[in-house]
Amino acid sequence: MKNYYVALTYDLKVGEEDELMESTTPQNPFTFYSGMGMVLEDFENAIMACQVGDTFDFTIPANRAYGEYDDDSVIDLPKSIFEIDGKIDQEILFEGNIVPLQDSEGNRINASVVSVGTDTVTVDLNHPLAGENLHFVGKVLVKREATIEEIQKAMQPSCGGCGGNCGGGCSCDSDCSCGQ
Repeated sequence: MKNYYVALTYDLKVGEEDELMESTTPQNPFTFYSGMGMVLEDFENAIMACQVGDTFDFTIPANRAYGEYDDDSVIDLPKSIFEIDGKIDQEILFEGNIVPLQDSEGNRINASVVSVGTDTVTVDLNHPLAGENLHFVGKVLVKREATIEEIQKAMQPSCGGCGGNCGGGCSCDSDCSCGQ
């Protein structure tokens, strides 16, 4: 199976009101390499059926995207686990902020801070788009066979903050909010 480099523009809308969640432009397109697990499987399948210049309009149901919202994934954690050198960093521990956590196997998990209490922090481990149908509308700008060098580079972790899952789309200077 050939790997392709793909660049495209899209608007991502969610909810019954088609609320715009994300938008890319020709000046700053979304890019990925096919066949490498960089994007949702249904997204890749829909895009790979397109040619350069094609427009697309498709929806990925929640259960095929980031799953249904799970109330059990909103948990209370001891505030002390957020201490660094015995102090809580108030610049990262606030409602709505995304904080990196690790599970018992060392896997990185992004959690959204729901609330900060005296002794506990309530976090939401659901993906921000869990429970949402994803409606994509856009246009394929580039679709070409990827070079061996591009594939090798794409397989290398791009930075510790993203766990290497951004498709090379983030820099170590960013907050690496790559939606993973």
